Amino acid sequence: MTKLTHTDESGRANMVDTGGKMVQHRTATASGRINMLPETLRLVGENMMKKGDVITVAEIAGIQAAKQCGSLIPLCHNIMLDQVRVTLEADEKGIAAVSTIRCTGRTGVEMEALTAVTVSLLTVYDMCKAVDKSMTITDIRLIKKEKHDIA
Repeated sequence: MTKLTHTDESGRANMVDTGGKMVQHRTATASGRINMLPETLRLVGENMMKKGDVITVAEIAGIQAAKQCGSLIPLCHNIMLDQVRVTLEADEKGIAAVSTIRCTGRTGVEMEALTAVTVSLLTVYDMCKAVDKSMTITDIRLIKKEKHDIA
């Protein structure tokens, strides 16, 4: 079994020391979705929700969330992010969210990508909950994680 990186020798929580790691270009992409009623989807698509432009607000919320990841998740590092992209697109059952995060650093950005997707979908839920109590957030997952040496 692989040793957990966020525990010390006695099993206590421990923030990983990344000081000795190489600075690399790092990227992570995550996705998720929110399923909703067709009428809710229509209202979102026609920008008729009382709280405003659901897609734009949710994308901005995801970007803000990625930038706050180190404050939200106790053992995450504060990372200077080079780029945060969050896109939401409607389909026949709801809205799919994808986030891609890039940094130049010593640790990966998968938690930032997952957090961005999650908060963007929670924002959609919040903005649409008055008209649709049946919405479900589902399939949040890391799609890919990459790191490349700096040339």
